[in-house]
Amino acid sequence: MAISADTPEESAELARKAGLTFPLLSDRKGEVIKSYDLLHSGAGLNGRDISDPAEFLVDSSGKVRWRSLAETEPAQFLAAIKKLE
Repeated sequence: MAISADTPEESAELARKAGLTFPLLSDRKGEVIKSYDLLHSGAGLNGRDISDPAEFLVDSSGKVRWRSLAETEPAQFLAAIKKLE
């Protein structure tokens, strides 16, 4: 899943255009984004708050097993998954 400060409508449009098959969740108040210390205040279009890019691998118990605070290549994410097997 992905979480952003976009509206649900903006997220739905992005998912449609990009052909995404996973859920895009809206965090308009930035509560989840702030809890991970990822809020980039005023950095979006027209001074909107946005999230810094980040990726997390969370196991079935909810424990964060891997994270990247930058955009990564899919191979890096898959390598992190394989280490958990």
